[in-house]
Amino acid sequence: MNNKINTQQKILDAAQSLFAETGFNDTSLRQITTKAEVNLASVNYHFGSKKELIQAVLQRYLQIFMPRLDQEFDLLLAKTKPNNLPDILTVFVKPLLELNNVQRRGTRTFLQLLGRGYTDVQGHLRWFINHHYGRTLDKFVLLVQQSCPHLPQSELFWRLHFSLGSIVFTMASTDALAEIALADFDEVVDIEGVIRRLIPYLAAGIAAPVFNQETLLIATPTITDAAANTAATF
Repeated sequence: MNNKINTQQKILDAAQSLFAETGFNDTSLRQITTKAEVNLASVNYHFGSKKELIQAVLQRYLQIFMPRLDQEFDLLLAKTKPNNLPDILTVFVKPLLELNNVQRRGTRTFLQLLGRGYTDVQGHLRWFINHHYGRTLDKFVLLVQQSCPHLPQSELFWRLHFSLGSIVFTMASTDALAEIALADFDEVVDIEGVIRRLIPYLAAGIAAPVFNQETLLIATPTITDAAANTAATF
């Protein structure tokens, strides 16, 4: 039994490292087995396929992260008034940081893997997450809708997609960002500090007025108008 668990663990650790570094599409099972020092038959025996291995790697984090998040969402939904958006996003912080107890630098790794699922077009991951954690995701969407009733459902889709992109890019660059912050601004920033800095930015972006082409054309000054306005100030 211990040998079986050890083999699974070695495969998961190797796959996680390679998936986060090079992506799902560009990582082969051969690379994983070489890094894990196991044979290809072991992957097929323990996980069945590459898709199921990808799901298993994410599940190590999701099985801890999503139930914690679900509890936080229930507390927010129990309130009689709509929650403000920064408060809704802030409940992600502790569950995310707890992922560092799963693996070293687990928070960043999990968000990188999640981002890979979108950039590498892993449709099976979307199905897997919705199938197992769809109710929790629905609670989050409901909370955001209550906080931002002006957002149509289609616009909310885009705002959340843009937010995920910002999170993934930021998490992938945390080391470089921390070095710049220290060198240029004498600021020491850890992963929690980065996430908390990101929250007000995301909240403002999600809650921004809905883009309207007609309104934009009316509201945006022409070059002539801008020149006139500038001249009037002198």
